[in-house]
Amino acid sequence: MKNIRLSPYLLNGLLLALALLASVAIGAVYIAPGTVLRIFLAQVPGMEVGANWPETAVTIIMQVRLPHTVLVALTGAALAGSGAAYQGLFRNPLADPYLIGVASGAGLGAVIAMSRSWPTTWLGLYAVPVAAFLGAVITIIIVYNLAKTGATLQTTTLILAGVAVSSFATALTSFLMLRSNAELRRALGWLLGGSLLSGWTPVLAMLPYVTVGLLLLLTMGYALNVLQFGDDQAQQMGLNVERTKRLLLIAASLTTAAAVAFSGIIGFIGLIVPHVVRLIWGPDYRHLTPLSIFGGATLLLLADILARVALAPQVLPVGVVTALAGAPFFLWILYRAKTKVTW
Repeated sequence: MKNIRLSPYLLNGLLLALALLASVAIGAVYIAPGTVLRIFLAQVPGMEVGANWPETAVTIIMQVRLPHTVLVALTGAALAGSGAAYQGLFRNPLADPYLIGVASGAGLGAVIAMSRSWPTTWLGLYAVPVAAFLGAVITIIIVYNLAKTGATLQTTTLILAGVAVSSFATALTSFLMLRSNAELRRALGWLLGGSLLSGWTPVLAMLPYVTVGLLLLLTMGYALNVLQFGDDQAQQMGLNVERTKRLLLIAASLTTAAAVAFSGIIGFIGLIVPHVVRLIWGPDYRHLTPLSIFGGATLLLLADILARVALAPQVLPVGVVTALAGAPFFLWILYRAKTKVTW
């Protein structure tokens, strides 16, 4: 009997579907997965499903858990997809979405917004994610212009500029947090990976940036493969290296900025997921990027479930879970790579 081997896309799609279902079902009030599926089917026009559940279950699923689940999945997909792009751009498997200071800039913008007293209007509620997004974008612009020499973008200089700007933004963030004791807990929760908004509105606000950014990254798999040969050889192979670098940087950075603005700073997803995908399914970016997007969404959903149930009814910031699980796992990967013997 032949072994049955699932396509990596089918396997990752199934894992993501199970993670989505578990995320919607598990919470303070547990709702059986079968009931969740029937409630979803009942929302389809013309679908006849026997409604044997309380009306509160529909409200919990459709208005509370489902938008949160979609937001978490989009965030994981954005971080892992942009992480794969950064690793290809810098030709370094240790690169992550926060390498050039996007997270620090977003954190500074968010803390600036939190340090002020905003009204409970639409503008006040969205002051933090808007400020975080602007802080991330401004950081990208500053780092890009510092690293640009004429028409050339030096990746080494880009990293160094990112480190410098990130350190400056982090110092300002720390200063503002010390000056704003009343908002310290709220700021720490956001910086550790916690969304401050609920419902469908943040999902709809984040969706265009993440969708456009990820679609652009998906079309650049071949270009990322060519970049792995080095700038000079890639240029000889007909690739417009500088234009490709700019597109990759813009798409990956804006995607990361949108994810951070609405979900806080969540580490290790953009670092570990592309690395694991590369180890299992190979370094071809035509497959590595889409599989990383699937894997990032799945892994962050699982981490979010753990954050909700570990100390229930208290909810941990999901960034704490990804750090606690991600750091030892990544150290194990490094140890395994170091001790691996090639015969």
